[in-house]
Amino acid sequence: MARDAPLSEGNATSDLGLLDAYSRAVVGAADKVSPAVVNVDVQHRPRSADSQLPQEARGAGSGFIFTPDGFILTNSHVVHGATQVTATLSDGRTFAVELVGDDPDTDLAVIRITAPGLVHAGLGDSEAIRVGQLVIAIGNPYGFQCTVTAGVISALGRSLRSRSGRLIDNVIQTDAALNPGNSGGPLVNSQGQVIGVNTAVILPAQGICFAVAINTAKFVAARLIRDGRIRRSYIGVAGQNVPLHRRLVRLHNLATATGVLVLSVESHSPAERAGLRAGDILVGYGNLPVAGIDDLHRLLTDEQVGKRVPLTFLRASEKVALEVTPEEK
Repeated sequence: MARDAPLSEGNATSDLGLLDAYSRAVVGAADKVSPAVVNVDVQHRPRSADSQLPQEARGAGSGFIFTPDGFILTNSHVVHGATQVTATLSDGRTFAVELVGDDPDTDLAVIRITAPGLVHAGLGDSEAIRVGQLVIAIGNPYGFQCTVTAGVISALGRSLRSRSGRLIDNVIQTDAALNPGNSGGPLVNSQGQVIGVNTAVILPAQGICFAVAINTAKFVAARLIRDGRIRRSYIGVAGQNVPLHRRLVRLHNLATATGVLVLSVESHSPAERAGLRAGDILVGYGNLPVAGIDDLHRLLTDEQVGKRVPLTFLRASEKVALEVTPEEK
């Protein structure tokens, strides 16, 4: 029994050392990034159901400064449609905000403040992170400024549907606790680099939270700063995913067993000009199969604007190919 005591003491010392290292990592990352985190306060003017007079509605979220000249990343759903936006820094200074641009399809937005002495957060590489890695979330849940929570990366490569209906790909899942008001805040690695933009919580589940990968945010932010918007193409159809009869799949040697049933075609749209009709089932765009609406959305990028592309669909039991020229959405 006496021989066991040194082992027990050694294990305790080792555990304390690990806890100290964990604490130092969280404290160091929080100290580095917290000065760049801002509280985003917004005002909206929705119409009241029983009055013609506009009513003020307030909301709040988080964001973080990512350039020395005051550009701030946040969520689109925090600032979209706001009539007035202000940002409060960790030192208590409050500034009016300029909306640079927002993209509901990725739930990202860029806003800007003009102020001296700004601290900005460094951006990491979301392709370099691994499941199980320590992460720290910083934000302003329920208005409690610069709240820090820690956890791990639970999964990578998730897909999350945005409020616009499109899927956001390469989303990070974490168990670092997020609450209303954390939206738009940074998800940070142990080196104090931002690797995600916190965006959603699954309620009533606990420990299932999501962040848009920072590599996605870098691309979107660059386009928003340059153009004020993200260009995407469209062809002008409304549809739903449907299974295909096995006989048709074999007959036409289709790559997928599902397609997009066209419910309606928008007037004067590229699809109408190409000859697409309600009742057709889309199964291919360009040289790629289309198994559902999300596939079509992923293929309709800004590079497709003005480019003639073959569109493959089933009309009755016949396989038809027409050319369509997508336009900017």
